[in-house]
Amino acid sequence: MPATKKPMRYGHTEGHTDVCFDDSGSCIVTCGSDGDVRIWEDLDDDDPKSINVGEKAYSCALKNGKLVTAASNNTVQVHTFPEGVPDGILTRFTTNANHVVFNGDGAKIAAGSSDFLVKVVDVADCSQQKTFRGHDAPVLSLSFDPKDIFLASASCDGSVKVWQISDQTCAISWPLLQKCNDVINAKSICRLAWQPKGGKLLAVPVEKSVKLYRRETWSNQFDLSDNFISQTLNIVTWSPCGQYLAAGSINGLIIVWNVETKDCMERVKHEKGYAICGLSWHPTCGQIAYTDAEGNLGVLENVCDPSGKMSSSKVSSRVEKDYNDLFDGEDTSSAGDFLNDNAVETRSFSKRIINDEEDDDDLMLASGRPRQRSHILEDDENSVDVTMIKTGSGFLKEEEEDDQAGSIHNLPVVTSQRPFYDGPMPTPRQKPFQSGSTPLHLTHRFMVWNSIGIIRCYNDEQDNAIDVEFHDTSIHHATHLANTLNYTVADLSHEAVLLACESTDELASKLHCLHFSSWDSSKEWIVDMPQNENIEAICLGQGWAAAATSTLLLRLFTIGGVQKEVFSLPGPVVSVAGHGEQLVIVYHRGTGFDGDQCLGVQLLELGKKKKQILHGDPLPLSRKSYLVWLGFSAEGTPFYVDSEGIVRMLNRGLGHTWTPVCNTREHCKGKSDHYWVVGIHENPQQLRCIPCKGSRFPPTLPRPAVAVLPFKLPYCQTATEKGQMEEQYWRSVMFHNHLDYLAKNGYEYEESTKNQAIKEQQELLMKMLALSCKLEREFRCVELADLMTQNAVNLAIKYASRSRRLILAQRLSELAVEKAAESAATQAEEEEEEEEDFKKKLNAGYSNTPTEWSQPRLRNQVEEDSEDTGEADDIEEKPEIHKHGENPFFKSANSSDMPAIKSVTSSNQGRINPFKVSGNSKEPSISVNSVRSSNILDNMNKSSKKSTALNRATNYEKSPVIKPLVPKPKSKQASAASFFRKRTSQADRTEEVKEENPKNPSSETPAMCPQNTENQRPKTGFQMWLEENRCNILSDNPDFSDEADIIKEGMVRFRVLSTEERKAWAAKAKGGTASDGAEKKRKRVVDDSHETENQKEKTKENLNLPKKQKPLDLSTNQKLSAFAFNQE
Repeated sequence: MPATKKPMRYGHTEGHTDVCFDDSGSCIVTCGSDGDVRIWEDLDDDDPKSINVGEKAYSCALKNGKLVTAASNNTVQVHTFPEGVPDGILTRFTTNANHVVFNGDGAKIAAGSSDFLVKVVDVADCSQQKTFRGHDAPVLSLSFDPKDIFLASASCDGSVKVWQISDQTCAISWPLLQKCNDVINAKSICRLAWQPKGGKLLAVPVEKSVKLYRRETWSNQFDLSDNFISQTLNIVTWSPCGQYLAAGSINGLIIVWNVETKDCMERVKHEKGYAICGLSWHPTCGQIAYTDAEGNLGVLENVCDPSGKMSSSKVSSRVEKDYNDLFDGEDTSSAGDFLNDNAVETRSFSKRIINDEEDDDDLMLASGRPRQRSHILEDDENSVDVTMIKTGSGFLKEEEEDDQAGSIHNLPVVTSQRPFYDGPMPTPRQKPFQSGSTPLHLTHRFMVWNSIGIIRCYNDEQDNAIDVEFHDTSIHHATHLANTLNYTVADLSHEAVLLACESTDELASKLHCLHFSSWDSSKEWIVDMPQNENIEAICLGQGWAAAATSTLLLRLFTIGGVQKEVFSLPGPVVSVAGHGEQLVIVYHRGTGFDGDQCLGVQLLELGKKKKQILHGDPLPLSRKSYLVWLGFSAEGTPFYVDSEGIVRMLNRGLGHTWTPVCNTREHCKGKSDHYWVVGIHENPQQLRCIPCKGSRFPPTLPRPAVAVLPFKLPYCQTATEKGQMEEQYWRSVMFHNHLDYLAKNGYEYEESTKNQAIKEQQELLMKMLALSCKLEREFRCVELADLMTQNAVNLAIKYASRSRRLILAQRLSELAVEKAAESAATQAEEEEEEEEDFKKKLNAGYSNTPTEWSQPRLRNQVEEDSEDTGEADDIEEKPEIHKHGENPFFKSANSSDMPAIKSVTSSNQGRINPFKVSGNSKEPSISVNSVRSSNILDNMNKSSKKSTALNRATNYEKSPVIKPLVPKPKSKQASAASFFRKRTSQADRTEEVKEENPKNPSSETPAMCPQNTENQRPKTGFQMWLEENRCNILSDNPDFSDEADIIKEGMVRFRVLSTEERKAWAAKAKGGTASDGAEKKRKRVVDDSHETENQKEKTKENLNLPKKQKPLDLSTNQKLSAFAFNQE
């Protein structure tokens, strides 16, 4: 007869359960965590005799009519069997005993306790005791040598010891197990066993194999293993004949080996995957009783014949018919429950073994006996080649070969037990889940807990109901709903409650929406799904609802119940989440291997312009983890959390990549503690979650308290000052990317938030630059300055100069010039877009063609319009820090065309500086030179008032630069003169700007030289000095042929002058007339570099610019002279 498995039955309450047979094998005895010992006549006994031995019973042993139990009252006690009359206490411990066993003749018992002691006690005379000391942790299990010479014990200290009973000495100790501090934390209870009769071998379950040690030599003879064992083995037991060895694993696998041939004879899978913690072989026949860690009892029959003979053939593995069988199952008990119908969560998902429930008798053993298919553990990955299986293992595949079975010779099996397939094993797919919900099997559970409120579900004898509670009761009052349709998933938003239920035989799957924010009287609607289509995940957004179904469809609805778009998902859904117009979907992209999930993510925007942001990109997860939470921050950035506690956010500033921003495991005190995420905020930076002690999710009662965890990016060396500031800077950048997103999509937000973020980021960069300066890392300083705004670069130059780092100051000056030039192109693009938008919005009658507003105008503008472009002048003076919106109202009333680079054009006045404010303007005047004193970031506050009004009228295009309202026009010469004049006190400078504003309204002539129209400036004091002294320089240096060389030499000589002399020349330059303008232009023809009186002067005028584009080309001479003339 083949081995058969009867359905398991309830034996005791959940918890560790032990089992044994009586001497004759006529009844099964079990004990469990309910404190009862039950005597079963057979598995179908519905009225077993019950003996209470305490609050909990940890172990039982039965021999010669004596029932010995280890109970929670720290005693080992005896009862008569089968009467169950108490017969005294054999011994006591200071804590509970974990295992108790009889010796061969039943005269002694051995007990191991959590107080690290092992005792051997005479049953007839309990005063005859021997104590074995040597373990350093609780004792897990014991086994008597059949000859009563040795006693083997396993302990939480990781050791397996063999004791000499006579003198209580340790004969041998092996460090085989994982160390732990208590039995409940032990990976395996390591129930070891001696071979019956002679005790020749000691079997010890270690990890995924059974180690067999030879008596007295204590050498490891061999190991028994099987490639189907995916989890640690918990317990072993021998057949009475000593020929076979059975082992049970912590994921419910029972395997039987022939010890002589080392062949695997049986593989049986627990129907629910629970850990096998009790295993006992019938004393006379081939029957095995087993119990699991949930209190259930099961029996395997016909494991071997009464004579002890068993087929020597190994269990076969046939070709898997349906690959999807590997991923069967409806269990939703937790996010990690991936096995069959009622599987429980296990730590590792690799190499799962799934029962195949079909075709019960189409598989044959070589002996010709039909094998019940439900006992064969099959793995798709072993189904490589049918012919290989036939020839390599000698198994018959079809029933019609039954008559030949006896004559077929079994081919020799390779002793190494090489599997047919030894590659990566598929990971069972994660089941769909709702973020913020607890497992479905709980009678009281959270259906959802998010930033809006909480939905609880109660499903017990008294009530089947749903409670909806809002964090802010001004949204809606708490609601109590009857759950007659058995809703299983829910979501909650400011507008509605969304519920869904699975289909039954009579009813279709339903989507039920309670639209409490509706202004009419009809507050709810229900939609039935088509036949055989189940809703698996739902979410709510602003004005819409979504439901993902089992037919790989995603259905969109309006919040009022109108069906909208329907589209197909690329794979089975895992979870969905909504926020505003955004919908994020995570689904199975394929099959993962070795415990990894293979997930994909789609991110869609469902506004007026519907678009897909993420097109099914792979979702990064930690190794061997699965998704546990998916959602958005309160500001609308997608986040998700995996089972390893890693929180990741979408980094919109880096091409929509995912960046880990927190590891909740770092905040857990114990290994089994977790944080259950309920909400995320970016400003302030908060991860709101519930601490769960020893669990992955919280109970509904008592009401859990929410904790707030900080974010921390996984940067290196965060213990150092450098690493800490780098982490803070990039975290600040990442957590303020949402402001750019909001601006781009036309949402309102606090401008002060952006200002504060930029201020914070620039301060961190300046601190890092100062630190690098101290460490003499000047190249690193330039790299840091590249991240700065122009305003901060100015301060960096000042710092470098004061630190006597002139090479660094020169490099930073060049960088500032690049930033100035690049910003011109950037600004031009932004203005171009804004002008187009403005034209469309206001129908202003602009006649410009698209080409006139396009990028090529950057290069040709000056020649076409005969106007001085002078990008650097205008850009440098731009108070750029405010990036929210750009004022589109800069077209002058009398202007018919506008160069792409400029904001304001007056056709009869030439180019003017739009960033200077006239003296009679109501807005405060900001001098470009005012940056030099006080904090570089002060300008943020000065210009923020101006930008507030503008923000509301703009389209928030790409966080453009805020510009002041149009001031009274001011001549190009006056603005440039103020730029190049000598530094004076801040008050004087401000006054000078006010005075200069009305000067020379039209000082520039249209005559220009094409090659340097972009570089024209009014004369500086240095230029006037240079013209007068040019002859002297050339006479002293007749070999100077290049203008750059003359300028360099001039700079050297000019710097030697006293401060008073330089001021005098600067004053002369300020007092120049309109006729000087032509001279300055002529001077610019030969001077390719933008000159200034020194390197510091130039950079102080540059205000910050946000975006970096390809810098304008610099000639070799320009680069060489950049230190002195660096306005390019």
